[in-house]
Amino acid sequence: MKILLLCFFIFTLSFVSKAQKIYGTVFNESGDLLPYASITIKGTTMGTSANNKARFSFSLSPGKYILVCQHIGYETVEKTVNLNTDTEISFILKEQKLTLNEVIIKNGGEDPAYEIIRQAIKKREQYAKEVNGFQCDRYSKDLVRLNHLPKKVFGQKVPDQDRQDMGLDSTGKGIIYLSESISKIYTQRPDKFKMEVLSSRVSGSGGFGFSFPTFISLYQNNVSVFAEQLNPRGFVSPIADGAIGFYKFKLLGSYFEDGKMINSIRVTPRRKYEPLFTGIINIMEDSWRIHSFELLLTKTAQLELIDSLEINQLYVPVNNDVWRVKNQLLQFKINMFGVNATGQFLSVYSNYEIDPVFDKKLFNRVVIKYDTAVNKKTKAYWDSIRPVPLEKEELKDYKVKDSLYQVRLDSSKSQASIDSLNKRQGKIKPASLLLGGIYRTHYKKKGTYSWHIDGIIPNMEYNNAEGLVVNAGGMISKHSRVLRSTVKFEPHIRYGFSNTHLNAWTNLVFTPQRKFRQTNAGTKVITLSGGKRVTEFFRGSTLNPLSNSLSILLYGQNYIKTYEDWFGNINYNKTYENGVRFFVNALYEDRMPLNNTTLFSFRKKDSIHITPNYPQQLMNAQFSPHQAFIISGSVSFKPGQKYIQLPYQKIPLGSKYPTFTLSYAKGIKNIFGSDVDFDKWQLKVMDDINLKLAGLLKYNIGTGGFLNNKSVPVMDYQHFNGNMGILAGEYVNSFQMAEYYANSTTDNLYGFLHLEHHLNGLLTNKIPLFKRLNWNLVTGTNILLVTKKNNYAELFVGLENIIKVIRVDYVMSFSNSSKVRSDVRLGFGGILGSGFIKVAQRPKAIPEF
Repeated sequence: MKILLLCFFIFTLSFVSKAQKIYGTVFNESGDLLPYASITIKGTTMGTSANNKARFSFSLSPGKYILVCQHIGYETVEKTVNLNTDTEISFILKEQKLTLNEVIIKNGGEDPAYEIIRQAIKKREQYAKEVNGFQCDRYSKDLVRLNHLPKKVFGQKVPDQDRQDMGLDSTGKGIIYLSESISKIYTQRPDKFKMEVLSSRVSGSGGFGFSFPTFISLYQNNVSVFAEQLNPRGFVSPIADGAIGFYKFKLLGSYFEDGKMINSIRVTPRRKYEPLFTGIINIMEDSWRIHSFELLLTKTAQLELIDSLEINQLYVPVNNDVWRVKNQLLQFKINMFGVNATGQFLSVYSNYEIDPVFDKKLFNRVVIKYDTAVNKKTKAYWDSIRPVPLEKEELKDYKVKDSLYQVRLDSSKSQASIDSLNKRQGKIKPASLLLGGIYRTHYKKKGTYSWHIDGIIPNMEYNNAEGLVVNAGGMISKHSRVLRSTVKFEPHIRYGFSNTHLNAWTNLVFTPQRKFRQTNAGTKVITLSGGKRVTEFFRGSTLNPLSNSLSILLYGQNYIKTYEDWFGNINYNKTYENGVRFFVNALYEDRMPLNNTTLFSFRKKDSIHITPNYPQQLMNAQFSPHQAFIISGSVSFKPGQKYIQLPYQKIPLGSKYPTFTLSYAKGIKNIFGSDVDFDKWQLKVMDDINLKLAGLLKYNIGTGGFLNNKSVPVMDYQHFNGNMGILAGEYVNSFQMAEYYANSTTDNLYGFLHLEHHLNGLLTNKIPLFKRLNWNLVTGTNILLVTKKNNYAELFVGLENIIKVIRVDYVMSFSNSSKVRSDVRLGFGGILGSGFIKVAQRPKAIPEF
């Protein structure tokens, strides 16, 4: 394919001297510029779009052509040209005059638009499945422009150098992202899709760019726009099966174009704060096809993150009365945290071929594929193939940023450039060692390396076994040519001021470098660890040391239970690019009990609540020192995984199927003096299911047990994440009110379910205050089944997306051993909250299940 394309381009360029250019400008009757008009060669899908300054330009072989100029809301104009030399031509479009036949609408009567919409709804599925497949060419230009950037964002100053690198002027204005791409698109029913990106250009970068939605189709009941974060529920199409229950319609009038009558209909939501469009849709009489539309989404349509999104589409006939999208324009506005930005994403489609015969190997798990030379095209290539002329500001952006990028590239190994990179990191401040930590990269011509030291104060903690604890950690990373790997050395030191114990351990991490062009190798990591440390009885616990410290000091409740151990650990972890993840781990521990040495809390009376430093629910007394040698492994697989194929890397896009994970651990007796003897397993299934208008369903369901439990110390039991504080535990992986260790088991079989239904505006958009604040309901359950005497369940309902980040749940718990209890839990949840990075946990010896 690439050879054919190369031959095609060589052949084309050899005839450039014979091709002539048509260029010009589109105006309205008042002489004002008319941006983004469509210019097409009549009878074909060849053509272009005017840019934001209403300029257009494209090349054709000499000959006679009829040019068709169209713009939503304006009359179509045709002009005949005899093309022998480069020709300039202008179009003046008159505002579309709509004729409205006299229709008598009685009180309570129906606007004629409704009957037109009913006919379009009847035809919707037919047109959605009209062809078995097609292929076409696509040109896209994406631009994001900052209109204002404050001096500080989230309280952090934006450095002048960063402003300069973004190309902003002194007022904080400028283009921050500009890219173009040429692609080939293939689709086949029912759901096969592939886009081959043949060339891509990003201003000031050697990157590949990114592609926004190829087609936004109103022929789908539920319309997806950009990423799901803009609205996970999607948006209801104006011609969806139930559209009349969601929208009001008004016939503005009709007009004729190329002998066809077009009905122009205003679309208005019946209710605010529903995922609905506002604007105009033009539908052809008799065939009831979509001709074009101009629709708007705003905050009152439950649009998230951005303030408004305008979508324009124009359809043209391509074959036997089959109509397809010719131009698509998306324009957004955002004003958040003082940042004001706008964006335009233009796509021009051409050379449609209906129902072609596709190669059997064309459609596979790679849905977007970038050519290996995708970002290697010259300026001359882009000037010859670009169907939409660049504006002056865009030309300047390319010229300035590409020149700077080339200078940086050429001088990247120069001593001056290296000195500049080192200098930009600034001086080391002593306060950083106490607070945020120190992060440095030492740039060198050969042997660049990075290191950091963790901040001391954020990693301090308090517990009754060690008293005040200081954790010091760091990392040094460097690429080794000899080992062909990136090598990380991660030392850790921990000191308890009450028991005066000093623990030190380290991790040595090897990440082998993939061979150039090796696109299917995946990634692998080898970790060697060893030393003396403090470990939780439940190594997979999500309990946070800071929360535990506050709990002890304020209430005298010490939830984290620990022991000391000398250990050695070898871990091999590999992720294959087909979606399979695999790890195997060998762990040796010489385990020693760690008893309380202080009962201090801020209030003396609270010290009576402090319990011994071991799980009393499982042990009557502290354990005896012993050794353990454990081999464990896990394999995780997500069937049907799809990918973006970059020249030398695959990026997973997810799948409609869940993730399956099978884990196994074996405690082996008498190896290195090991006293343990057990076999345990677990199988779990996890997924997020987008139910569109009905919300998002998340689940984590699993089963497991012990095949052999001859000698199982408490730290090797099957534990489950509990939570006894007001701060929520990890969602879809914790029991929010369960007592720690109360349900731990060595039984041969158990089962669990974590289920959450995020309504994403369903129901709350009917409640006046909630719909304005965009607070959403979430509900679900957590269930654990072990034995008849050891079962536990929770039901909860909550509100999330409070100021975009907060979630509050009311939880009720049920168990064999206690009455029904209820409480409140606070956590992160919502459009921004769900993406927050969880508070870092202490390193675990092995991935625990």
